[in-house]
Amino acid sequence: MDLFSFFFDFILHLDVYLGAIIQAFGLWVYVVLFFVIFCETGLVFLPFLPGDSLLFVAGSFAAIGSLDVWLLFFVFSIAAICGDTVNYWIGAFFGKKIFKKKFLFLKKEHFESAQRFYMRHGGKTIVLARFLPIIRTFAPFVAGVAQMNYWRFASYNVIGGVIWVALFVFGGYFFGNIPFVKENFSLVIIAIILVSFLPAAIGLLKHYLKKKSKKP
Repeated sequence: MDLFSFFFDFILHLDVYLGAIIQAFGLWVYVVLFFVIFCETGLVFLPFLPGDSLLFVAGSFAAIGSLDVWLLFFVFSIAAICGDTVNYWIGAFFGKKIFKKKFLFLKKEHFESAQRFYMRHGGKTIVLARFLPIIRTFAPFVAGVAQMNYWRFASYNVIGGVIWVALFVFGGYFFGNIPFVKENFSLVIIAIILVSFLPAAIGLLKHYLKKKSKKP
């Protein structure tokens, strides 16, 4: 199985893999989960890591007693807030210089997409972007590049991080073990991913159509 196939299988069967990780690591699983969310939000070259789906699946495991839902909420919130903070300072210190070099998972078009989103929504981008994969990873970086006031950024960061984590963790906790959801978990994960990407896709389509309409 190649890397892409493994990653695709991992996302679709996240519940199976997370169950195995819980058994293997015990209480250390909270540290593992912390670093996954921290890296997804904090390292600008890792926007492909699971975010929304991982929060939801972890919440569903909390519902059956395998994890503590309040500890999950705390760990994920701290990871999300710290991740965005690190990402902001990466943007502030290195800025556009990063894109002069080619990285496998660091695409200039992703940065530009997040930049357009930031210019359109301003500071609210930090909150709104939490619910948009890829843009979620690039938004704090763009805020750093744009030299957004740090304390203003920090307030949006905390609000967005807590709301994002609460929505998906408690969503998984209350709905993840409904029989229909459990029996169709892979489809639910796909639905979460598609719904998460939908606003970004609509935004890109509107931008493309607007740009096309301006051409003579």
